[in-house]
Amino acid sequence: MSTLTPEQEQVTALQIRDSRQRIFEQLNKVIVGQRSVIEQLLISLFAGGHCLITGAPGLAKTLLVRSIAQIFHLKFQRIQFTPDLMPADITGMEILDDTPEGRRMHFVKGPIFANVILADEINRTPPKTQAALLEAMQEHQVTAGGRRYSLEEPFFVLATQNPIEMEGTYPLPEAQLDRFMFNVHIDYLPEDDEVAVVQQTTSRVAQPIEPLFTGDDVIRFHQLVRTVPVAESLVRYAVRLADATRPHRSSTAEFVNEFVTWGAGLRAAQNLVLGAKARALLLGRNHVTVEDLRVLVEPTFRHRVILSYRAEAEGLTVTALLARILEHVKVPQ
Repeated sequence: MSTLTPEQEQVTALQIRDSRQRIFEQLNKVIVGQRSVIEQLLISLFAGGHCLITGAPGLAKTLLVRSIAQIFHLKFQRIQFTPDLMPADITGMEILDDTPEGRRMHFVKGPIFANVILADEINRTPPKTQAALLEAMQEHQVTAGGRRYSLEEPFFVLATQNPIEMEGTYPLPEAQLDRFMFNVHIDYLPEDDEVAVVQQTTSRVAQPIEPLFTGDDVIRFHQLVRTVPVAESLVRYAVRLADATRPHRSSTAEFVNEFVTWGAGLRAAQNLVLGAKARALLLGRNHVTVEDLRVLVEPTFRHRVILSYRAEAEGLTVTALLARILEHVKVPQ
């Protein structure tokens, strides 16, 4: 992957800054509200990270992912996760094929070979099938029959899941949860927005989404994000925030020891800083601020912190715990 020249960096930075409102205008054709959700998804895409989208059925999770894929003009594949789905149904399989030279094994690519993968209701399939995504998400490749097959770039997995407590679901393993940059939570809309959705979806056909970017644009976005400068004090702040979620360490607050079973790992701090860089560019800045980090703590840490039974018994949520951690960790000057 070639690096960007200073002129290309400047043009790409302007493209990201100027695209924010245009993206919202296109999505508003089919999506009402959910502005913070959309912003978090855009940040993960600009940073090259995968995203887990959690919410009850009927909140337009699938429609949102499909619409974003159309805006970025990327090859889109939807995989509907079900209890009987097998790993080969995702990655592909080798089949015996008749050729002029005789019978030979031939690899048939699965739906994972696309740019944007919608893993729909990923927690409705058993862990064995969920794990089929691990290599693809981490290495951007698939191994089958002893051979490695590279995936198309850019490559994103945007997975949706219904709340874990619903029937017929399988909790995602911690190792797989950690591969997701963000866990974006979609909640019910305010009344006025729900009224607008009902009016919009029952009165006319939605306007088509216009593509604004190409795959090459997205790859340049990834390169540019990593060049955004960030002060060492802010990197140290991100590391301390992640460390503050880990129980039974010398600097850990007592409430964390009491209510947390497992804290965020190193990848949490990495994704927090990378997401802050992407957010800075999206908002038209070429440097990271404390606010960029603090805003992204919840989606970055939410799926990486496991609460204790006592926390669940007392009704403490991860959101409330992270708010206390933000108050506890000293903000750099």
